[in-house]
Amino acid sequence: MPSRKKTVMFASAFLTCVFSFVLICTVLGTQQWVSSDVHFSDTTSNATVSLTYGLFTGTCKQYIDAGLQVSEKDFKVEKNLGTTPAKNTNTAIVAILVLGLVSSFLSCVFTCTNAVSNPYRTFLGPIGVYTLNSFCGIFIFLAMILFPVNVQHHNLSLELAQGCFSVLQTQNSSAHSYGYSFWITLPILFLNIASITIICFYEHARYSKKKERERPIESAPKDVILF
Repeated sequence: MPSRKKTVMFASAFLTCVFSFVLICTVLGTQQWVSSDVHFSDTTSNATVSLTYGLFTGTCKQYIDAGLQVSEKDFKVEKNLGTTPAKNTNTAIVAILVLGLVSSFLSCVFTCTNAVSNPYRTFLGPIGVYTLNSFCGIFIFLAMILFPVNVQHHNLSLELAQGCFSVLQTQNSSAHSYGYSFWITLPILFLNIASITIICFYEHARYSKKKERERPIESAPKDVILF
């Protein structure tokens, strides 16, 4: 059976891993990643398409001239994108987040196992927790970087607007505001860092205790040691 201190430390790490897992599910399940206004114009009229979407679905509204709404549609992100860098990047983001979800789940399993037992295999112990939380943090960080790149550099909102309303004029400008689904990725990063920090404290305390046990033997007189 693990010591009380180990149980408390790994139970705390388990809670942070569970929260991380729940938040990744929220990120994948909610569609409030970004809201965009894409402005179009030609010689006779102006139009604005307002979009709110996530990794899978979204809604778009078209306004003309003085803000008169003319239509509203729901859309699927992958269906509205052709074979473009924007579609490939969106697919990569989904795959990365799924890998992060798997890493977070396995981290929950590993921390729970260590809280109630002393695993025989080394990789099931702190090393496994370090590795899985590090991978999860890296995957989330990559998703945080790739999504704004997809919106800003690959013109994701423009392609989705043109997919919703095929007859649109020349793009004039666009504005983007990232929603809570995107910003939830930040606390996920902090939770992974917290899990690693908790296990680091446990490992440091265990190492210090081990050194304290060895110290009396090192400082003992030679005749006592021989005896």
